[in-house]
Formats: sequence, C-alpha cells, structure tokens
Amino acid sequence: MPRTARKTARSRSPASSRRTRSSPDPATVLRLSRRHRTVPLFLCRASAACLRKRALQRAPTRDAMGLDSCSSTIMRFGPCVSFPVALMLSAISCRAADACSIRIDPPPPIPEETFHMGATTAPSGSTIGLNARSLLRDGKPWVPVMGEFHYSRYPEAEWREELLKMKAGGIDIVATYVFWIHHEEIEGRWDWSGDRNLRRFLELCRETGMLAAVRCGPWCHGEVRNGGLPDWLLSKGFKVRSDDSAYLERVKELYAQIGEQLKGLLWKDGGPVVAVQVENEYSGPAEHLLTLKKMARDAGLDVPLYTRTGWPALRTPMPFGELAPLFGAYAEGFWDRVLTSMPGRYWAAFQFLPVRTDAAIATEQLGEREARDEADAARYPYLTCELGGGMISSYHRRIRIDPADIDTVSLVKIGSGGNMPGYYMYHGGTNPTGRQTTLMEAQDTPITNWNDMPTKSYDFYAPIGGYGQLRPQYHSLRRLHLWARDFGGELATMTPTFPSVRPAGPQDTTTLRWAVRSNGDAGYVFVSNHQRGLALTEKENVRFSMDFPDHGAPLPSHPVIVPGDARFIWPFNLDLGYGIRLRHATAQLICKVEDGPVRWIFFSETPGTSAEFFVAGGELKENGGATVDSLKNGVVLGKMPPGHTEAFRLKGRGGEVRVVLLSDADSLALWKGDWLGRERVILSSDGVVFDGDKLRVTSANGSAVRFGVFPAVDGVIANGGVIATTAHDGIFQTIELAMPSEPQRKATVQSIKPAGPAREIPLGKSPSPVAAAPKDADFEAAGVWVVKLPEGAVNGRRTILRLSYRGDVARVKIGDTLITDDFYNGRPLEIGLWRHAETLAASRELRVEILPLRRDAPIFMPADAWPNNADGAPVAELAKAELVPYSTVEFTAEAPKAANPATR
Repeated sequence: MPRTARKTARSRSPASSRRTRSSPDPATVLRLSRRHRTVPLFLCRASAACLRKRALQRAPTRDAMGLDSCSSTIMRFGPCVSFPVALMLSAISCRAADACSIRIDPPPPIPEETFHMGATTAPSGSTIGLNARSLLRDGKPWVPVMGEFHYSRYPEAEWREELLKMKAGGIDIVATYVFWIHHEEIEGRWDWSGDRNLRRFLELCRETGMLAAVRCGPWCHGEVRNGGLPDWLLSKGFKVRSDDSAYLERVKELYAQIGEQLKGLLWKDGGPVVAVQVENEYSGPAEHLLTLKKMARDAGLDVPLYTRTGWPALRTPMPFGELAPLFGAYAEGFWDRVLTSMPGRYWAAFQFLPVRTDAAIATEQLGEREARDEADAARYPYLTCELGGGMISSYHRRIRIDPADIDTVSLVKIGSGGNMPGYYMYHGGTNPTGRQTTLMEAQDTPITNWNDMPTKSYDFYAPIGGYGQLRPQYHSLRRLHLWARDFGGELATMTPTFPSVRPAGPQDTTTLRWAVRSNGDAGYVFVSNHQRGLALTEKENVRFSMDFPDHGAPLPSHPVIVPGDARFIWPFNLDLGYGIRLRHATAQLICKVEDGPVRWIFFSETPGTSAEFFVAGGELKENGGATVDSLKNGVVLGKMPPGHTEAFRLKGRGGEVRVVLLSDADSLALWKGDWLGRERVILSSDGVVFDGDKLRVTSANGSAVRFGVFPAVDGVIANGGVIATTAHDGIFQTIELAMPSEPQRKATVQSIKPAGPAREIPLGKSPSPVAAAPKDADFEAAGVWVVKLPEGAVNGRRTILRLSYRGDVARVKIGDTLITDDFYNGRPLEIGLWRHAETLAASRELRVEILPLRRDAPIFMPADAWPNNADGAPVAELAKAELVPYSTVEFTAEAPKAANPATR
C-alpha cells in the first residue's frame, strides 16, 4: 500500500525576511540574471492556486524526501562556495506577501575523490574513468547510454544485427548478465557454445563499436530459475550469497570461467568490456561484495569500473570508492504482491527528485522501505542500470506498459541529475531450454521463488522485442539518446535544481513537474506532465522570463499551455558555436551535423507550443517564415513552422549555424550514424541500421522503401546493384526503391477443441504466495487451435505471426515443442516464424493452446483486458492470426557528394 509521507512543521521565517509582491501574476516566472546568475523557474496558474491554498496553512510542510513544499527559507544544494555565479529559482508568491523561492548555488568544484577501480587506459591511449559528477571519456565528461541485452536469451546468428539496432537506437554500452545456470546447469559440464558463447558476443560488441558491461553474478535474478544459481549448487547446503568458504570456492570457478571468456576483450586490451558488476540487489554485509570484487580481479577481470546495484541498503557500510552504485526506476513492476495498479512508490519515478534510490524495485524480496540514499551517494556520479525499458508480466500481475511511461521516466531521471541512462531491458529475448528443468523463475523453485514467470518468453515489451521488433519507445528514447550523445559532455557538468513547490503527493495532478540542470550559465528546463495511471491536467499560463545585463525577454513571449502527457526539454543560454548563443528555445534539441564550416542543429517542436528561438551573436541570413523581433542584443524568431528546410540561418565568426525544426512525428523518425565515411542523419519511419558503408532499411508488409538522407550521397545502389531513385525534400536527399509486389499471404485458424472449465487458481509456494501459474496438466482444459501457414510464409522474408487472443495463458507449439508462451494482458502475441523455418517447412502448422480466463481470477490485469461477456462466462478465444512480413534493403553508394545543394 502507498505510504503516507510524514509531515512535520517548521518554524516560520519572520515576515520581514520574505519578498513581497503587491499583485502576483498567476503565470509563474523563470528569471536568469547574468549579473547575479539567478534563475527562478516557473510553475503555472494551477500551481498558483496550489500555492495560495498551502499559504492558508499555519506552517509549511516537509515531504518524505525532506524538502520543503512551501517555505520562504533559502535551501542550498551543495556547499556554498566563493564564486560569482548563482542561480535563483523563484515561483509566484504563496500569498500576496510571501515569496516561495529557492536559491541554488552554481555547481561546486568537483572534489578530488579516490576511486579504487581497475585499468583505465586502452592500448590506443584512450581512457575511461569517473569523478564525483560523471563518467569520463579521455578525461572529458561523458554521458553514455546503456542497454541490457542477454546473449543467452537470443540466437547467436542474430546477435550482430541486433547490436547494430541497439547502436542505432543510441546505446553506447551493452549490459548483459552471465547466468550461471545457463552455463553449468549440470555440475562440471560447462557450456559456452552457440547462444551461450559469451566470448563471441563480446567480440561482436567490439566489431560493431559497442562497449560492454558484464554482470557476473553469481546471483543475478533476471527472472531466471534460482536467480541464476544452479540447482546442484543449492543441493550442497552452502550458504549462498555469503562468504561461506565452500560457496566461494565454486564462485571462484565461475569467475575463472568468465575470466577465460573475457581474456583479451577487456578495455585495457583494446576490447569492449569497461565494467563488471558483482552480485545484484544485494542487501547483506558490504564485505561480501568486496570479496567478490577481489575474486573478480584475481580472475583477470581488470576493468575501469566496478559496480553494484545501489537500491538495496547494505547491512554494513561500503568503503568509499570500491564499487560505484548504479540505480534504477520502473514505471510499474510485476513483482508486487497486491492486485492494484501503481501500488507503493511507483509514482516517484514520474517526479523530479533529488533522491537517487528507488524504493519500488524488488519489493517482493526487499520489502516496503523508505527511499533513502546512502550517506556518500553524492560523492559518486548518478548512474543508472535499470530504468525500465518495458515490463514483463508475471502470472499474478499482468503489466501493460504505455510507451509514454518509458521515455517519461528516462527524461525525469536525467532531469534529476542522472548522467547515464541505463535500461533493463532494452532488448527482449526467449528463455533457453534447460537440460534438466525449465529455466524461468517460479514459485516452486528452491530459491528466488517469488513469482511465476513465462516459461519461454522474455520479450519484456522492451524497446527492441524478443524477435527484434522496434517498439514505439525505441524511437522516443532514440531522440533522447541522440541529444545525450551530441550534447552530453556539457550536460554532464550541469547539476540539478528542484523547485521548492513540488507535487503534494502521488495524486497531485495540478502542480507542474519540472526541474533545471545548469552549469551556472547555460542549461535546460525539464518538464513532464505525464504519470502512469493518472491524468495530469493541462497547465495554463506557463511562462518564464530571462533577464540579462543588456536585455530582458520572456520565455516564451506569451504564456503557453502545457498539455496533459506533454514532456520536453527546453535549452537556455547554450553556446551554438561561431560566437552564436541560443538564449532560449521552446523546442527540444536532438542532434547536430558538421558540414564543413556549417553546423546543422536539429530540433523537435514541442506539441501544443509554437516554436520560438531567441538567438544572439550572429547575423540572421534566413528566417524560414518565422516572425522576427529584433531586440537590443538578439533576435526573437517566433511562430516557427516545422519542416524539412532550414528554419533559420545565422552567420557567425568563421562559420554558420543552420537550424532545422522537425515536427514531433519527424523527430521520432530521425536517425544519426556513420555511413559512407561520415556522420549523416536519416529521416525514416522504418527501421535503420548503420553498418560501415552499408545502410539497411527494414520495412513491414512489402511497402516501398523511402527515406531522406543528409548530407546527400551520389550513386545510391540498393541490394548490390539496383539504382535507387533520388530527389530532394528540403535539405534531405530522398531515396526511394519500389519493392516487387508479392501475393498477400494469409494464415488460417482452425478450432480443434473448445476450452474446458476454467481451473480453480491456487496460491503458489513462495514465502509470500500469489496466484500460481498453470502446470502442464492444466492445459488438458485448454482450447486448442491450429494456425495453418500459406506456402512461402517462412521462405525469404522475416515474418512475424501476430495472434490476437483472449484468455488466461497462451502456449504456442510446433509439434510437441513449446516455442513461446504468454500471460494475457490485452496485447497480441507475436512469434518470429523464421526462427522455426526448418521445423515449419514440412507441416506449416502451429498449435495454439489457450486456457480460459475467469472474471474472478486472483490476478491484476488492465481493466479493458478482462472478459466482458454478458453472462460472465470464462473466455478462451483466438480471434485472428496475421502475417506481418518484413523486407530489408541494403543501400550503399559510390562516394559522398562534394557539396550538398541544400548547403550552398
């Protein structure tokens, strides 16, 4: 159940110390003064009402995070230093005579800390390290993006292409678990072959230009049987996850095996492995983690970063600098024991907060707890490894994640100071088949027996699905990641500032959620008006102004409305190069492309807000149809329409800055990568992969392939010889290739056996039992259908079979072999047929078994997924089977053009 924040009264400051206003404007103001470097951040009219209401209380309140929700006192984050730059965020008055404000010092000097990590230097001389604020690449601040992909849950033959998809999505570091039970299910019989070939996986990371973080266990979780510990190990009576000497002897063998796999592939060797995590979600004595770290180093795992998961409180303090804590947050989880939506503290993932620890993760094992950071947390950079990229369903909690939940949590954590977004999972997969048992977490296993999970599917509704599907959040996250890749070096130096007035609690829909990151001069305003399961109101009269020594200008020129579900990042006072400064913009930065003396900068419009750019320091050469308001020291370009041409052009000292403002839809179709010897941007709603001189575009349903590229290329060739058609659309060279028409193939569905009576659902055997998943015998009562594939359905193209069904649990078999399963949550079940082409070649049939779903089942599920039969009878039905073929076209070219006409 949600915890109620304890509220304590604070003594009130004397009225004379408060700033007064005679007639407060209901629109809040954000003020940046370069003389005093003060920035007041904004709220909205709805927040003003909230403030006035709170002002009627006898005393301000303090929330669970220890921050005043309304106080006239000055709150400082970080030590006060002798530095002539300070930020002041100030909202409208709580009452006519009371100012609600917060003073924020500029980032203090980064303290000299001693981190006890491994070798930091590659043979090339390139280095990776860290300080108290961020990771460092070659000594410079660095904001990489990390995404989890489990090699042993995906076919080896497809690893390379999937890694390239991750790279195109903006991932820099691939995180992966080494599940002990996947490699030594039978004692003494190690298996590092095929889909379990860790070494080959890491070699492909290096080949594709990706870095890697290896999560070595020995206990991992990952919804694997026993958390990854083999049954034979547990049968010996060792005290696992401890310094039991007999247990450690076996762990030593595991680490030695991993060390052999990683030999020559560490960063110091010129390899991709830059980080090692020991254990996972560990809450015992810190000494055990130190033992594991030493054992890893003794096994040859000498890396720049040693990490641990930072959300469980340790029983004894961890000496500083030994293991960097990495954090996480999920929009909602499958593990909770209650059958309601958004229990506990999931709401906190949608609010900008100074605390890093998330108390909603793994409540089944760690219990309900306060969100509290360790005393030395701020001495480490704020890095994450488990921002939910999606969510899997357990049997008792059928989570159906909205893609908007995913990118919101990421934006909020970056806005709260995060300097490495890391996702679990970023890429889904399938559980391997065990030699002795199934390999998923279940309530009837020896340990890690909290939840019943699908036997085969580990799709996780991740940005990239279990069959390589690209989900909507893949595209919205890519937009965020491109910005982090191009502008992360400066972002890493910017510390967060939080408003003194924040949402009063998880159900507050009227207070705008926002934060600022700034280096004392430039920065970003982060705004989120989305929370899972809660409709946040639109916010009216949102406006803030920025005062500089020689001018003043509101941001924006007129108050705007922030719609419900909106989330965005607005920059202020950024150096665009060539002596040109962006005072502010009501548009979101995406990426930049250097083209000789011209710097192209791509922005995305903010839906519901007219784009406005206030620029200074350059000569305006093109305004793209925007309104122009010349001020004393700058130009305001308003009502900027999005499009594919340059929105405006500024000539500066030694070069030009040209800005392209894309629509929201186009910004989600923008890709950036190296192709034909240089960085280019691609505009495509299809899937794109960059592979050296090759560009692969994957489209569904045999449609024509069409995309834009900038800068342009000459002599575009498709599939090794076909000359593609080219034209121009604004700055983009458009490339189009008509696909040969093929007959539309349809699958047929035949009912074989109706479902029997719905089973009585027992509780499982976990320490805190929940509804138990069905056993094999229970499927005697399943409804059975045969899906018949047309001839040619599994030849050539990669085809997804999409099953629209209703029921409790679905299993899909070829013959007697289970290939996937699903706990129904209202979404279709998808299967990649090419994986099974050999076995399907003869029969072209799949068997679908669906257990009936009863309305009183003791499970949580989205309301619209429950049976709505008038008679209330259980439901088991297969409504439709669709074939979705995908075609991939590979493009290359003779050479890049010497000059793009659009840049002349």
